Order: sequence, then structure tokens, then C-alpha cells
Amino acid sequence: QVQLVESGGGLVQAGGSLRLSCAISGRTFSNYASGWFRQPPGKAREFVAAIAGSGGNTDYADSVRGRFAMFRDNAKNTVYLQMTSLKPEDTAVYYCAAVDEGKFTYLVRRYRQTYPYWGQGTQVTVSS
Repeated sequence: QVQLVESGGGLVQAGGSLRLSCAISGRTFSNYASGWFRQPPGKAREFVAAIAGSGGNTDYADSVRGRFAMFRDNAKNTVYLQMTSLKPEDTAVYYCAAVDEGKFTYLVRRYRQTYPYWGQGTQVTVSS
């Protein structure tokens, strides 16, 4: 059974930084492509960032490119989302997701429907 546990959310002022973590339990961590999604109040869940199982490929939503960075530590079975220059419009519940890609550790997935495994979410609030 694959479990994802997010942490690191909180309240921050505009312009500040936060780092989200997602610990993923599973069979072979490096097989899992992973993504971060967010759901602003009253809106649909949207793609933020994704990373391949190898960590060699990443993808970002245009709204966060250059401000957010996703990376992973395969020794700790954890993926991270480093968020800088935060804006009030970044306020949302942030979700970590994972999919077992097997040997295709170079694949990056940005579509929500691709991911069968999800964390419980962590709240990020950016005040103006």
C-alpha cells in the first residue's frame, strides 16, 4: 500500500518562502513519478509541478515557473516543493501525488488523472 504524507504548510507573508515535503512509502521509491497539485478556495485542483522518478526531469505550471522548485531525495523517500516569492494567489491546499512508472523513471506527469496515489493535503496561506 502506497501512502503519502505531506508537511510544511503554514501561513507566510507575500514574498516569503515555504518548503513542502511529501514522504512516500512504497516498494521502490525511485519508480514513482510525483507531482504537486493545489486547490485554491472555491476552485478546481490544478497542476503545480512534477518530477520524474529519477529526478532528472521536472515540469512546472507557468504560474509558478521560476518561483517554485521541485526536487527529491531518494535516500529519504521524500519529494519537496520549495516555494519562493510567494503571492496571495498561491493560497491553496497543496496535495502531493505519485504514480508507479516502473522502469520508465524519466517520465514526468502533469495530468491529475494520471496519479492513483494522493496525500491528505497541507494548507498554504499567503497574506498580502
